[in-house]
Amino acid sequence: IRRPPRSTPLYSSAASDVYKRQMLDLKDKIAIVSGCGSIGDGFGNGRAIATLLARQGAKVIGTDINEEAGNNTSDFIKQEGNDFTFYKVNMTNESDVEEFFNKAETQNKKIDILVNVVGQSEPGGPVEINTSSWQQQFMLNLNTAYFCIKCAIPIMEKNSGGSIVNISSVAALRYVGKPQVAYSASKAALIQMTKTTAVIEAKKNIRLNCVVPGLMHTPLVDRLAQKYAGGDYEGFVRQRHDQVPMGRMGESWDVANAVLFLCSDEAKYITGTELIVDGGLVASTP
Repeated sequence: IRRPPRSTPLYSSAASDVYKRQMLDLKDKIAIVSGCGSIGDGFGNGRAIATLLARQGAKVIGTDINEEAGNNTSDFIKQEGNDFTFYKVNMTNESDVEEFFNKAETQNKKIDILVNVVGQSEPGGPVEINTSSWQQQFMLNLNTAYFCIKCAIPIMEKNSGGSIVNISSVAALRYVGKPQVAYSASKAALIQMTKTTAVIEAKKNIRLNCVVPGLMHTPLVDRLAQKYAGGDYEGFVRQRHDQVPMGRMGESWDVANAVLFLCSDEAKYITGTELIVDGGLVASTP
């Protein structure tokens, strides 16, 4: 093997600059987090992600269709002394999404990070679920991310790149015990849309990846128990704990930590892949 002369740097100066900074530093980054809201004191994935990105120095712009939930996240992040702006946006309405991104670009001149969190699970196999619910699941779990990506890429291209992280689910990879065919199909489509777009946009230094959460113990579990376990919250929680090789569900902060890594410059050579955060669930099932 022919070795380079000693005077030839093995790494570019731009790459080495990354390691002179504090790790996972998002200072001067503009980050958009859709579905950032959460009711009460609990932390859903969107709230935890927005909070963590803001703690790492990003100027975070959050959206949610629920104004109370969005303002709840906003109040918490601002009380910590970090930079956050909330907008009520219906992410299922493409024109509303376009208007929001135009406003975000005008006010901030750039967008460095986009995290698509909006999603929802509805029960039913292909016979039980009605056509309207099927279409709505694809709208919430796939189309909302598509609308945001479509708007964000041209802005990121002007700024020489960016990072987009989509939140999928292990239900896209495995049957995890809940009959949710539309949710599973739409989350699987989200992964493939991410991979394909990552290849298309790679030369523009725009990275796209998925975080794939497993069974997470968030405020959403209460609603899932109503849908899938007849309201038996304790039994539903116990069942979910037992499904995981580590013996417990994860937390929204586990998802947020994975998102932070993929958004950061430490992940600058990672694109078109998924980071599974599931306590070993996928690895333990055929």
